[in-house]
Amino acid sequence: MVKAKVSTDSAQDYTAKNIAVLEGLEAVRKRPGMYIGSNDSRGLMHCLWEIVDNGVDEALAGFCTEITVTLLPDGSAEVHDNGRGIPVDIEKRTKLTGVEVVMTKLHAGGKFGGGSYSASGGLHGVGASVVNALSSRLDVSVIRSGKIHSMSFRRGVPGNFDEPGPLGAFSKKSGLNITGKAPRTQSGTTVRWWSDHEVFTKDAQYDRAALRDRALQSSFLVPGLTLRLSDQRDASDLWQETFQHKGGISEYTNYLSTGDEIGAVIRLTGTGHFAETIPVLDDQGHMTSQEVQRDLAVDIGLIWNTGYESILRSFVNVIATPKGGTHVIGLERSLTKVFNEYLKDSKILKVSEDAVSKEDVSEGLTAVVAVRLAEPQFEGQTKEVLGTPAATRIVSAVVAKEMAKWLKTPPRGDKATARSVAEKVANAMRARVSARSHRDTQRRKTALESSSMPAKLVDCRSTDVAESELFIVEGDSALGTAKSARNSKYQALLPIRGKILNVQKSSLSDMLKNAECASIIQVIGAGSGRSFDLGQARYGKIILMSDADVDGAHIRCLLLTLINRYMRPLLEDGRVFAAVPPLHRIEVINAGSKANEVVYTYSDQEMKTVIAEANKKGKRVKDPIQRYKGLGEMDSHQLRETTMDPSHRTLRRMTLSEAESALDVFDLLMGTDVAPRKEFIVSGARHLDRDRIDA
Repeated sequence: MVKAKVSTDSAQDYTAKNIAVLEGLEAVRKRPGMYIGSNDSRGLMHCLWEIVDNGVDEALAGFCTEITVTLLPDGSAEVHDNGRGIPVDIEKRTKLTGVEVVMTKLHAGGKFGGGSYSASGGLHGVGASVVNALSSRLDVSVIRSGKIHSMSFRRGVPGNFDEPGPLGAFSKKSGLNITGKAPRTQSGTTVRWWSDHEVFTKDAQYDRAALRDRALQSSFLVPGLTLRLSDQRDASDLWQETFQHKGGISEYTNYLSTGDEIGAVIRLTGTGHFAETIPVLDDQGHMTSQEVQRDLAVDIGLIWNTGYESILRSFVNVIATPKGGTHVIGLERSLTKVFNEYLKDSKILKVSEDAVSKEDVSEGLTAVVAVRLAEPQFEGQTKEVLGTPAATRIVSAVVAKEMAKWLKTPPRGDKATARSVAEKVANAMRARVSARSHRDTQRRKTALESSSMPAKLVDCRSTDVAESELFIVEGDSALGTAKSARNSKYQALLPIRGKILNVQKSSLSDMLKNAECASIIQVIGAGSGRSFDLGQARYGKIILMSDADVDGAHIRCLLLTLINRYMRPLLEDGRVFAAVPPLHRIEVINAGSKANEVVYTYSDQEMKTVIAEANKKGKRVKDPIQRYKGLGEMDSHQLRETTMDPSHRTLRRMTLSEAESALDVFDLLMGTDVAPRKEFIVSGARHLDRDRIDA
């Protein structure tokens, strides 16, 4: 056994004084990621959600009808709600006002079983105090009982500023100030804060699109609530919008659904009860275990369409849970069980046929599942996953009862719809089974082990997945150059002819019949769709190498659509890249016998900059400047140096968000719906830069 040698002096120097104790909000500033996820734009938006959700909780409780969110020119954000207002009286244990307790004490709030909220989004009591701790200045104003109570903070410390904004001199001072009067019929809370640049990254910004999506979502989930949004940060780009919807889950489900719907929204509602043991504060401030009875309300909207994509949105007390949780598990399990029982009983499926899976049920399904309960258990402050165990049982029971009822005894006029939905689920299972043999042949094999690899594949010698790269190349001319430019040890080439099938508008069987799509899936070797196994992929990098023109961009978009739909784990794992070939080759003429300098540029603006810098130094540029219209115009040395050699090339990693953005644009520009495309072209015509037209 090897023993570590520790000096006596070193051991004696490590004493209790070396242990750091973070008091109050210091822990938040030291480790902000534990509370808001990150210190970039995502964390900044999480701070905004924490304050907005406090107003939404008031609306859920029936005390708030309007929330206003304003992004101001000085970088601050302001949220106002007309709820009851944060309590301003003295809290007995701390001897502080309710406002100061909420804003400065972690795990303090009205949502810990005190009866103020039967359901709420803020459960951990850290939201407002965390925002306060991460702000260089925070102002809170509360209207209650005919008075306006105000208070300011600097990085979580109460006090006063001698001027507006976060830069003024600050003096510590506890307590609320009465700064005005208001009609006794009015109440509400206004919070304005300036994020702390010592905590957040320089490029952290509030995301207008994310704010809009969240407000739209909340307006559906809390029918009748009005949300007013205003972005005043840029005087040349002012924006404001108001949301209010009264249709609830049904209207939201219809809004999310795309394609041709099969019938109307199916609404499943119900409640359940469960017992839970939780720690509760007694009158002396001690935590004691106590069993409490909980109610859980379930509200689900379902609608199927004739397409193949599924959309699922899940919520707990209007807080989105993008990563699901126990309520989603209950929905998926119960739907699968109900359909299996109904399909067998109704003889739509034969006894010899396979059972349907949750993926079969979810094909073409748009679902919104919302549960409401007091003090739900989330996994982490970011609240992305519901952890309350009882939710699975209660949601399963509600879905089993209501969905079986809808299928067996559908409402008047829905009998044909119920049959169509059931047959769609059964056909999805049959398509999955019929494609199984095809997918089984697409497992990872070396070129020597497989005789079914496409003849046009130019494979590499290496069997090391981490090292190997697959270039999907546009056209045979580019393939010829790439063969000479590649490193045959670890770089494989697969040429495609022109534009592949638009799989967004095609069925699985049509995709498999397409030679180019089938070849790509076969060469990657990890299967497709629900059976895709990332561990079986034959290459560590999938690089899309197309021309630097409009057609090349179109081909990349089609390839990205194929990968996103049938091989999405490649995107999630960061294995998909786009090669970035240059647009121009500029030869700068040097004086004397010195060799001329070759510069590659990737945009017209960069080309102009290089030429201007050369002229400024008294150098000439050889005419004409070579503009590459395609990869085939480069010789092998140029292609290797600029696009394929890892030591010189530039690759752009294709992320999932980029894939989804590309799908949205592609669906708009290449889809079957003409009206949105016409509107896009007309509205964008005035912004067109004619110099960028590739003609």
